[in-house]
Amino acid sequence: MPEPDPATTALLTVECQNGVVGEASALPELAKEARDSGMLDRVAALVDAARGAGVQVVHAVAERRPDGLGANTNARLFRAAGKLPVRQLTGSDAVRVAPPVTVAERDLVVRRLHGLSPMAGTDLDALLRNLGVRTLVVTGVSSNIAIPNTVFDAVNLGYEVVVPADAIAGVPASCTAEVIRNSLALVAAITTAEALLAQWAPRR
Repeated sequence: MPEPDPATTALLTVECQNGVVGEASALPELAKEARDSGMLDRVAALVDAARGAGVQVVHAVAERRPDGLGANTNARLFRAAGKLPVRQLTGSDAVRVAPPVTVAERDLVVRRLHGLSPMAGTDLDALLRNLGVRTLVVTGVSSNIAIPNTVFDAVNLGYEVVVPADAIAGVPASCTAEVIRNSLALVAAITTAEALLAQWAPRR
């Protein structure tokens, strides 16, 4: 994989928020996989390294209004989410980025009230284009739904997409490998967190 230019690259974290991958997650099985696999630690390391290399960091957060206005109801997933004990309510702890991932002053946080992808119906595409971003590194959860949707949307919009295979997670764990092999590898450059960390390490 050619080394992306940091000046035209952004690192995107998808739904790395307390209510999804945190200790009080609405989806405890997914949260456990994200933490036990080391995925969340690798995302945190990538975020720190990206900042040091001059790569723009963007955090994509899924949330909903307490009254549910504007939220999708056209799929079983959306209807089930509205009944979960932990809801991703705007302004709540559930929609804050989960440790050990951090948010720095220069990071962008993009929030969405609907849909399956932070690329659809948000400011994300416009923000990236205004920054001159051409390559998008996608990390986070879940490899079942949000990550593939994000990758496909980004490719459709003309971005070069990079996916560090060990910095995404889903349930069951075997799903991630299958999605990468049979879908994401067809449209994105597949790499590892270690390889990106080496690229973004300070030059001596």
